[in-house]
Amino acid sequence: MALLSPVERMLAARYLRARRGFISITTWFAIIGIALGVATLILVTSLMNGIRAEMTSRFIGLDGHITIYSNARAFSDYQPAMNVIGAMPEVASVTPKVTGQVMVTANGVSLGAQAIAQPWESLTKRALITSNITAGNLDEIRDETGVVLGESLAENLRVEVGDSVNLISPQGRATIAGFIPRMKAYPVAGTVKLGMHAIDSSLVIMPFAEAQNYFLLVKQSPDCAEPAEDSAQPENCEQRAVSNLEVMLKNVDDASRIATDLRLKLGAGARVYDWQQSNASVFGALKVQRNVMVIILALIILVAAFNIISSLVMLVKEKGRDIAVLRTMGASRASVMRIFMAAGTWIGVVGTAAGVVLGLLLAAYLEQVQKLIEKIIGQEILVENIYFLSTLPTKTDPREVVVIIALALLLSFLATIYPARRAARLDPAEALRYE
Repeated sequence: MALLSPVERMLAARYLRARRGFISITTWFAIIGIALGVATLILVTSLMNGIRAEMTSRFIGLDGHITIYSNARAFSDYQPAMNVIGAMPEVASVTPKVTGQVMVTANGVSLGAQAIAQPWESLTKRALITSNITAGNLDEIRDETGVVLGESLAENLRVEVGDSVNLISPQGRATIAGFIPRMKAYPVAGTVKLGMHAIDSSLVIMPFAEAQNYFLLVKQSPDCAEPAEDSAQPENCEQRAVSNLEVMLKNVDDASRIATDLRLKLGAGARVYDWQQSNASVFGALKVQRNVMVIILALIILVAAFNIISSLVMLVKEKGRDIAVLRTMGASRASVMRIFMAAGTWIGVVGTAAGVVLGLLLAAYLEQVQKLIEKIIGQEILVENIYFLSTLPTKTDPREVVVIIALALLLSFLATIYPARRAARLDPAEALRYE
């Protein structure tokens, strides 16, 4: 706009302020189209970023940055591996963990679940769990007596704190009467809600030592099998194994690189997965959805840019006589072209500015907008047992906002070229022939 003379700026603004005719209406439609396209694109990118960040925090908070499995059924001698991992400067902590599939039964209801367990001192450091206890507490986990259920799982089983549930494991024992699955009753010490229905409806947190016993990860040490008559029984005759090791890093972005290093350090006896590999299907689907939605919504801005073209074409046709007069008074083609390019660019700038404000406001107050809509229509938009998340988290990336603004302004500017060139090529004599 700085390249425009005062007269050119005045004429561009005057043409857009037409009070009669169809010109001003199409101009407003073009502005609204740009604004809606920019606002929607900002809102959707912020929403997809928020969903990814929320899911990442949930997965990492429950499973760790890197998970290491033994090629055998379980880690029977995992302390040397923990020493190797803990010596790496990038590692914040390494924790043994027991996991297993169980059937949970209570009140005539049977549901499948994932049981997890880790040492008490490590469990209390998991803020995702400790800060989301909705009923009861973790005391019975520390005392090795009770279990904590996901809130949705407890609701489906119709149990509360103090009730008992039966855990049935397929890791049973073969008898003369056939295979007998392992079953044991545990009191419900509390419930936890992590905000992801898939987890809340299938999570059982067990005491660590009890989980090792339950999943048959404890066996007699070879040194204790047959002690000599004159020798004392060793103090610790149990050899306890774990399902896997969880590694927490100081920087989550280093997970892929550290996982590669651990594969080399631990050798072929271990399988190492970082959090992106463990949840590749989920985050891959999110990435595809995000890219497709961005492309589709970017087309809204493209359509709005065509509205600018149609608006300026009609403006050129409406102002043909004025253009002819300007040309006969000495205005150059370049001057006429700048006038109409300035008019179209102004539409893009105003529409983009309005869209940015609207998009940022919606992204900041999306949860309140969701609750308002739910109140108006009288039902939930995100039903917990259908959708992965029950809320709409947003996370606005300033760099993406800048890219969206640049895209909108670029398309708006490009849309002005054809109408402006058409105005500049208008023959004054032809335009004034019938005036």
